[in-house]
Amino acid sequence: ELGLSLRRLGQTLRDQLPTLGPGVGSWVPPGMLRDPRPPEEADVVVVGGGVVGWSVAYWLKVLEGRRHGMRVLVVERDPTYSRASTVLSAGGIRQQFSLPENIHMSRFSASFLRNINEHLGVPNEPPVDIQFQPSGYLFLASQQDADGLEAAVKVQREEGVQVTLLSPTQLKTKFPWIDTEGVAVASYGLEDEGWFDPWTLLTALRRKAMALGVLSCAGEVRGEGGTCTERGVPWGSHVGCVCPQVYMQDSLEYQPVTCAIVVNAAGAWAAELLEAAGLPKALCQPPLPIQPRKRYIFSWHCPDGPGLSCPFLVDTTGAYFRREGIAGNYLGGMSPPEEEEPDPSDLSVDHNYFQEQIWPRLAQRVPAFSCLRPGGSWAGYYDHNSFDRNGVVGPHPRLENLFVAAGFSGHGLQHAPAAGRAVAELVLKGRYETLDLSRLGWRRLVQGEPLVEGGVV
Repeated sequence: ELGLSLRRLGQTLRDQLPTLGPGVGSWVPPGMLRDPRPPEEADVVVVGGGVVGWSVAYWLKVLEGRRHGMRVLVVERDPTYSRASTVLSAGGIRQQFSLPENIHMSRFSASFLRNINEHLGVPNEPPVDIQFQPSGYLFLASQQDADGLEAAVKVQREEGVQVTLLSPTQLKTKFPWIDTEGVAVASYGLEDEGWFDPWTLLTALRRKAMALGVLSCAGEVRGEGGTCTERGVPWGSHVGCVCPQVYMQDSLEYQPVTCAIVVNAAGAWAAELLEAAGLPKALCQPPLPIQPRKRYIFSWHCPDGPGLSCPFLVDTTGAYFRREGIAGNYLGGMSPPEEEEPDPSDLSVDHNYFQEQIWPRLAQRVPAFSCLRPGGSWAGYYDHNSFDRNGVVGPHPRLENLFVAAGFSGHGLQHAPAAGRAVAELVLKGRYETLDLSRLGWRRLVQGEPLVEGGVV
């Protein structure tokens, strides 16, 4: 009854508001700007409205301390998300990483997704259903890579991950449809692994964040230039700050947004954003080693395939696949060698890559895949960190108001809930409290000491 009364009151108030002009209604949902231009001022500007950016915005509002105490703006240049890495991914989540920080983020995110409606539920809105499919990742290792896999499993177990090692005989017993030739050992996740719908997670984060008061606008941040002289910090100093300039869609008009903090969550374009800012070179060292890498995902139908027992399988060759639904459909792909990287300038798909590179590997590992019917395909971007294939999370060493959360090299979707909270804690409290991700900061870039992740697919 209270909810009904509030809705009636809201409708009465909306009916009494004057119209704002042709094509503009008298009321807009919370968070949506009446004017397509962004506000001139904000406390925090998050550049990039993908799953990482919206996670940062959500956690900033959750942790802010008092309601409506902070103005957070998310800027996304592609509001249709037609080229967004988030919605074009395979949607997997796993605990099987070799670096403790990545394992910690996966464990946090698994708990977040398990209790997603406690976090992202909105009153009087349908509950969030990310269509999670619980199924372990199955990593196959050749004799050459067996020691590395076993070492990674040792780290995972020390961090509380439920994972088991399988010999070729045990592997064949559990999954009779696998050809174990060339497999020395396999690792199989027993808990908190599987796949889900990326679009649902993105929209749920966005809906909840906007319900908490986060503002959103469509536009492109082409530069983050600006001076700090009015704050007594000249560009010639060892420290500077950035001020985003948001260009409107299909327009030369732009709006500078004065803010205290900028969070660069632009994914594959995070480094390009900094390079285009026109900042003095001395302030941008070391450069952000993040590049867009194009990855294909192919789907196919095979009625005699692995069926419901199909895990998320990662082959010794690097090819991977998982079940899609329950009707004999599958999807998968494979990252190419460094020297064969496709041109990332567009998202066209090379169908010969499936025919010549992926299919032969799949058919060798799963004989039933020798007879399959190819289906659809698409391409998306990895925000590839060429330094060590791990995310860069934390404050910039020279730009005092800039934070970065990018470079996750294919596992940004599953780590977004954790990375978003970590960045929000740094912004609001100046330290990590839930997860210590300090080793993923800029220091390793400055010192030239990579933290190599062996579990990148």
